[in-house]
Amino acid sequence: MHDDFVANLRLLCSYYPSIAEVCRRLEINRAQFNRYLTGRYRPRHAAMGRVCAFFGVEEHELYLPHDDFRTLVQAGRAARGSPRGGGVAWPDELLERGREGMARYLGCYFEYYHSMSRPGHLIRTLVCLEERESGIVYQRTERMQTPANSRPFHNRYRGVVVRLADRIFLVDHETLNGHEVTQTILFPSFRSQVTRLTGLKLGVADNSERMPCCVRVLYERLDEQVGLRQALSQCGLLALDDPGLDAELLAAVRNDVAPGEQHFRARHQGDG
Repeated sequence: MHDDFVANLRLLCSYYPSIAEVCRRLEINRAQFNRYLTGRYRPRHAAMGRVCAFFGVEEHELYLPHDDFRTLVQAGRAARGSPRGGGVAWPDELLERGREGMARYLGCYFEYYHSMSRPGHLIRTLVCLEERESGIVYQRTERMQTPANSRPFHNRYRGVVVRLADRIFLVDHETLNGHEVTQTILFPSFRSQVTRLTGLKLGVADNSERMPCCVRVLYERLDEQVGLRQALSQCGLLALDDPGLDAELLAAVRNDVAPGEQHFRARHQGDG
């Protein structure tokens, strides 16, 4: 049990650039926190409360078997008991109307778009949509690695999905630092099986500039046999000449403006 607690706490810390950053935000002495990470001590009641509140988990979840906890975090189920996708306030009637026709879209996707903070690269993230009693919610997980840090860190976003008048709207907020809200609008699929969806995404660059950006985006449906750990390991920054990127995908996320266009528009590529 104690080993699982240590592994789970280390996983949560991996979503941040450094342990020092976690300690600073928690206002816990680094030496003391290191004792938690090595398993020498367990946080007492007050410290445990701060840890749970900071990471957005329940105390009992920290003692789950590590594989179960990893799945809980990465699949977006840590907010299972939270209404409307982790606290996003939406009218009940809108959530109810917006879930119509969404059953065929539930599941996990790779999301592709040109990185807002690393120009010249694509980014691949993991997005998981699921149905709750209140409506359709999702978690989007970014896996990033910097040259200064050999271990990847993660950004996690939770949000709500509604389908209104043949458009799919996704609105989420970043849960670990609380620095960002993003909106994505996708075309629905008119094929018998959902494989790819395209649209536009609005957010800010995840760097000191925090420049508002709009990019074309593509969602690619994952096979149900692909495990979440395997899928997340494939996420991150991609070179534009990556052999795993096909021409149709690259064309769908290209951020060019055609002659005569007065707006930056989504392009309906279909889901081939």
